[in-house]
Amino acid sequence: MKALCFAALTVAMVAFVGNVKAEEKAKSLVGVWTLTKAGGNLPEGSTVEFTKDGKLSVVVKADKEIKLEGTYKLEKDKLSVKVKIGDESKEETMTVKKLTADTLETEDKDKKLDTFTKKK
Repeated sequence: MKALCFAALTVAMVAFVGNVKAEEKAKSLVGVWTLTKAGGNLPEGSTVEFTKDGKLSVVVKADKEIKLEGTYKLEKDKLSVKVKIGDESKEETMTVKKLTADTLETEDKDKKLDTFTKKK
């Protein structure tokens, strides 16, 4: 009986720690990120702002600045974004390869890697 209680407690603690880590990861994503190394379609120097309420603002640095609004969701290592471009919505899911206090690396479905640095 003691072994069963211990096993149940261990499972509960692992689930709690996993949930805390997911919450910490989501909190560390919040802020403004600058694309410093582009592997995909977004040009270097573009910025992405993630808010705590799941909203997202993108400023694309092209010949002229383009501003986009949308939403995001981070689940484990998958970052799903949805932005509105004109009358259309575009959705993409990326894999978060690295997320620290100051670095975000994402990989798209074509295995292209983007590296972002968090603005202070």
